Amino acid sequence: MICVKITQPLKKQRIHGINETMKRIRDLPKDERPRERLLQKGAQALKDEELLAVLIGKGTRNLDVLALSRKLIRVIDKKGVTLTASDILDIEGIGTAKAALISAAFEFVRRRIKPEGVKIQSPPDVLPLIQHYSDRKQEHFLSVSLNGANEVMNVRVVTIGLINMSHVHPREVFADVITERASSLIVAHNHPSGSLTPSREDALVTKQLKEAGNILGIKLLDHIIFSYRGYYSFLEHGEL
Repeated sequence: MICVKITQPLKKQRIHGINETMKRIRDLPKDERPRERLLQKGAQALKDEELLAVLIGKGTRNLDVLALSRKLIRVIDKKGVTLTASDILDIEGIGTAKAALISAAFEFVRRRIKPEGVKIQSPPDVLPLIQHYSDRKQEHFLSVSLNGANEVMNVRVVTIGLINMSHVHPREVFADVITERASSLIVAHNHPSGSLTPSREDALVTKQLKEAGNILGIKLLDHIIFSYRGYYSFLEHGEL
């Protein structure tokens, strides 16, 4: 009997503890909440997960809105601008209303940007499309597919590596690029350490992708390494 009386309060206390440690927007100081920060400092001051948190509004009983945003980002990174509502409906906490809202936001942006096209004329032109990956703790290997006029067709994450390395194979890089009927390609990856010096593996991957692109008729225009310190272009350094 004594054991039963002790166990029940402990169980309640443990559940209560979990709820208390869950990070929720309403528990943050007002000036740290995504919506308030956006209004005060502008959208560019927010991280990706915070921007999504503003869009979806709230999380679930088991996931706060920022945790839910991080789950969404993993899917969005893979799909790029081709994201549809059905791509995210399987995520816990994303019902038809939120999926429709996010899909509509993507389509609205597509319609405003795509008609004129984002044209790439030099390596720095790519940076606004990828710079938000510079603060990621793991390497993200990205592909930027271009049409015959050097206009951006899509930006997507090909692989996510470990702390300081990313494993990438030409078939993974070119699979979607071929489907899109792209004419050329720019690849890029972040260095979480901040260093902009290419590794031996970086040079090897660049060579492999260039050779594969020549066979497929899809020219590799550049390989860019970037971090919060700046960028390194294989093209600008005469290594492509």
